[in-house]
Amino acid sequence: MAAVVLAATRLLRGSGSWGCSRLRFGPPAYRRFSSGGAYPNIPLSSPLPGVPKPVFATVDGQEKFETKVTTLDNGLRVASQNKFGQFCTVGILINSGSRYEAKYLSGIAHFLEKLAFSSTARFDSKDEILLTLEKHGGICDCQTSRDTTMYAVSADSKGLDTVVGLLADVVLQPRLTDEEVEMTRMAVQFELEDLNLRPDPEPLLTEMIHEAAYRENTVGLHRFCPTENIAKINREVLHSYLRNYYTPDRMVLAGVGVEHEHLVDCARKYLLGVQPAWGSAEAVDIDRSVAQYTGGIAKLERDMSNVSLGPTPIPELTHIMVGLESCSFLVSPVWPAQPALPSVPGIRQRSSCGVVPIHSVTLASSRHHWVYNATLPQVRGHYGVLPLLERGVEGGTGRVCAHLTGPWPQVELERAKTQLTSMLMMNLESRPVIFEDVGRQVLATRSRKLPHELCTLIRNVKPEDVKRVASKMLRGKPAVAALGDLTDLPTYEHIQTALSSKDGRLPRTYRLFR
Repeated sequence: MAAVVLAATRLLRGSGSWGCSRLRFGPPAYRRFSSGGAYPNIPLSSPLPGVPKPVFATVDGQEKFETKVTTLDNGLRVASQNKFGQFCTVGILINSGSRYEAKYLSGIAHFLEKLAFSSTARFDSKDEILLTLEKHGGICDCQTSRDTTMYAVSADSKGLDTVVGLLADVVLQPRLTDEEVEMTRMAVQFELEDLNLRPDPEPLLTEMIHEAAYRENTVGLHRFCPTENIAKINREVLHSYLRNYYTPDRMVLAGVGVEHEHLVDCARKYLLGVQPAWGSAEAVDIDRSVAQYTGGIAKLERDMSNVSLGPTPIPELTHIMVGLESCSFLVSPVWPAQPALPSVPGIRQRSSCGVVPIHSVTLASSRHHWVYNATLPQVRGHYGVLPLLERGVEGGTGRVCAHLTGPWPQVELERAKTQLTSMLMMNLESRPVIFEDVGRQVLATRSRKLPHELCTLIRNVKPEDVKRVASKMLRGKPAVAALGDLTDLPTYEHIQTALSSKDGRLPRTYRLFR
């Protein structure tokens, strides 16, 4: 045994003839790459000989970060934000969505989202559009919300002229053939079935909370097409809607990573004096109504016991979302924020109208890990998923709302400010997010607040500001959405009483321990 160990040791040390010659007489493999006498010893602080002098990007002042806006003769606004890089994101945002469908069949905006980037006057099919974008490394997308329809393309900046021409054709010259409409009906039907079958009910709850907050008006109208309207929407219905809402004065051509004057020239070339596919008749039936917050409750009884996708079933959950009326984005104190703020542990913020009021919701949610914040148009929502309804309404949302009015330690307020600033700046590193922020702000307010302005607004928030806004929210009527087994759901009046009380407690009827 000792002889075997000795032999193995000698072999590993290279004591054999082959190992000896390899290690003793041959240089190590890494020796030829190390700095030695054969190579000049040049310090890293000195430029390499024969290498051309590099040219770095420079910033010549704050004006480089200015969002430029130009209004064309037909009322269309062109907004751009310069950003260093090879690629750009360009798109057309339209003041159109499900909130304007009061006089139409509900679901038109849903159909238009699915029909986007189909055949046009210049392109015979969607495949031809994608092939054209592929020449410039481009991708396209269309998204609709309750108040905005957005057609966007990301591509190489050298193909800006092609991209703007394609966008103009997609928005103003769609064919909307019978075959495309029929395929869209199938896609909408599938999406509705998937929405009702998926384990995560949050999209459905979001629809319900809007319905409860704005009963039968504006942003309370359904964003998804109702099943009974799928067969009723046709080319004539779509053209009637497009004639009123796809007008230049309701559009913004936004671009990030492009030169402003070049973008304006392309807009004049492709979007000025263009005859749309639905004719040039004047818009006569535009809905100019203002959103009216009503508050209320929307309930959907559903068996949630079989939603688990794995072999181990999860507890049957009752999903509750409670919303409170908040500030409009045109009322101070608010700050325009990104519509695509990411999810972080314990907090999820998103906006369907591009603004987030400054108040203490970040403070409240930092105390309860299960609370999600949903920023809706003029509604601030708390979304809690818990097995016990009493704990969800009383021990959860009620106490979160009770904490909104403070007082808080100064460190919590500063942490909330830091978190908001961090989320804002992190998202503004993404070019598509900057594009959407530019387009939505210019569409809503005809200008854009720059990141340093938003950070200043956040820093200037004081405890009394938070308390004032939170107190106003709690004095109003809540909006409640409930999904699942609602046998023990408290009445709307009792929920309202719990939210307005100092400790967030329900009446004794709903106490587990009396």
